[in-house]
Amino acid sequence: MPHTRFSLGLWAAAALLFNFPLILIWDRDVTVAGLPLLPVAMFVIWALLIVLLAFVAEARPARRPPPSG
Repeated sequence: MPHTRFSLGLWAAAALLFNFPLILIWDRDVTVAGLPLLPVAMFVIWALLIVLLAFVAEARPARRPPPSG
C-alpha cells in the first residue's frame, strides 16, 4: 500500500510540475551550460520523476512473518 500512495504522489507531483503556471517559473533569459533554462529544468524534473518511480517500482515490500496457526 505505501508503494501505491507514493506512486500516486509522484503522479500528482508530475501533474503539478508540468502544469502551465509552474512552468513559467523556469521561463527566464538564463542559460545553463549554454542551454536555455526552461528545457534544462523540464529535463531535470522529468529525469528525477523517472528515477523516483524506478526506485518505488524496484523497492521490495517488507517481509512479513508467516501466519501462525
